[in-house]
Amino acid sequence: MSNKSSGIVEVDGLQYEWELRSEPQWGDADGWRGMTIALLQKHTQRGALLEFPPPKRLLKGMQRGRLQISDAVISRGIRAALAAGWEPTSRGKPMVFTVDADGN
Repeated sequence: MSNKSSGIVEVDGLQYEWELRSEPQWGDADGWRGMTIALLQKHTQRGALLEFPPPKRLLKGMQRGRLQISDAVISRGIRAALAAGWEPTSRGKPMVFTVDADGN
């Protein structure tokens, strides 16, 4: 596991770029929010945003540790977004998908 905040993963023969957009953060209105990862299939226009739940340790009041983002979690998130209707080759605003801690 590495603590990188961007990278490229290959899913089903296509390359996807990902980038950490926001770390888990506290919001007065809705409490803890999880991290957000931006996705873009290479050479396409329409991105997707993956919204993760806040880490359980934050909900328990423990201090925040460094985020662990693995290619496996990103790959599952990409598959989940595609299955939920993300069409990277279409035009339009990025689509937002809520996933669980494992990216599903």
